Amino acid sequence: MTLRLSILGSTGSIGTQTLQVASWHGWEVVALAGGNRWELLVQQALAHCPRLVSVAEPHYQAVRSALPGSIQVLAGAGGNLAVAEEPADTIVSAIPGLAGLAPTLAAARAGRRVALANKESLVCAGPLLIQAAGNGGRLVPVDSEHSALWQCLVGEPKEGIAALVLTASGGPFRTKRDLSQVTVEQALAHPNWRMGPKVTIDSATLMNKTLEVLEAYFLFQLPLNQVEIVIHPQSVVHSLVRFKDGSIKAQLGPPDMRIPIQYALTAPQRPQAPLEPFPLTGALEFYPPDFERFPCLRLGYQAGEMGGTAPAVLSAADEVAVAEFLAGRIRYLDIYQVVSTVLGEHQPAVLGLEQIFAADRWARERAQAVAAALRA
Repeated sequence: MTLRLSILGSTGSIGTQTLQVASWHGWEVVALAGGNRWELLVQQALAHCPRLVSVAEPHYQAVRSALPGSIQVLAGAGGNLAVAEEPADTIVSAIPGLAGLAPTLAAARAGRRVALANKESLVCAGPLLIQAAGNGGRLVPVDSEHSALWQCLVGEPKEGIAALVLTASGGPFRTKRDLSQVTVEQALAHPNWRMGPKVTIDSATLMNKTLEVLEAYFLFQLPLNQVEIVIHPQSVVHSLVRFKDGSIKAQLGPPDMRIPIQYALTAPQRPQAPLEPFPLTGALEFYPPDFERFPCLRLGYQAGEMGGTAPAVLSAADEVAVAEFLAGRIRYLDIYQVVSTVLGEHQPAVLGLEQIFAADRWARERAQAVAAALRA
């Protein structure tokens, strides 16, 4: 199998792992967008020889000087759009935050297969992305949980589905009763996965799982009440599908993102990957989620029921609250207070790009104000 790939967010974790997968198989990398990490972008470009790279504007000259003239160098938002629209079999969308929304929409509208690793794009603009992909494009998930659901649903008629079940490790505080004195260091000590600080804190509060509820809701087009969460400490079962006949399908594997990345790029094919066979040993445990100790779990369902721009507000307020906690300015339990307050005050608007960005700005300003009041 020969593939041509473009990667939005090539210098992040998903982007670098995608390039590893491409190297396994000798696939062609046609375009890269690397943001501010220009030195790593240069290394990637020299190793993979794409036709086009995009970098944050302050680093344009440094990248242009470091690369041969055969590689076109662009900068900023326009460069990201060019990467998204460059002819390729698949665009991997891994630019974090709303900065990834416009190029992801452009790739979908251009009829590309879009491998989605940008949580915010789907959470904030799920209906717009689904609509954009209706013109010959296709959205496929990269997140391990949604990849697992996708794999379990192959060949299954929608009318036979009872529920989609997202698994959560439970994070570092799964069994901790008193969360009032949680430190940043404790919250960053995830037992199973190694991720960036923001995602790791979201995994501690289980905010990541409620955002994934919204992703599943938009991606698989099922009612919110058919998306469930179960705590699974071993992180071996990545998600399950419950069927109306009483049976359950589950997808299992090691906590290695290269597996769902490869599946997103090759499905329904499963080419050989140079990984050790995963041992089928040990117990698998499942527990119901504790909505009292982890109240953030409710917020995705609340935002989904509110509709419109509410999911964008949820995502933006959480970003601010997590940043405030990481900086030591609010407590761990204040994260929920900030986000729930801002979401509760929001009056959702009809979904559109302008409305999403306006809601994002409002939510960030309001979250800063709420956080400041909690510090007082």
